[in-house]
Amino acid sequence: MAEEEILRITLAIIIGTLAAIVYSLRVLVLMERRIARIEIHIERMAARILKEEKRIEREEKRIEKRISGKKSKRKKKR
Repeated sequence: MAEEEILRITLAIIIGTLAAIVYSLRVLVLMERRIARIEIHIERMAARILKEEKRIEREEKRIEKRISGKKSKRKKKR
């Protein structure tokens, strides 16, 4: 009788431990999915920033060409 109760207690401990492991793995998978989504959003933001930087650089070059063109014209007139 006491042996049967010890068996039940041991079995309950094993089942509880297994349930805790399964729950932990579930939480781990959910966190991994969340991190993957965050990484995707970061990559998208980085791509947008890069696109904006390239646009700004093109605009800067165009402005610099206009400015340098006006300076050379002024020198020729004098």
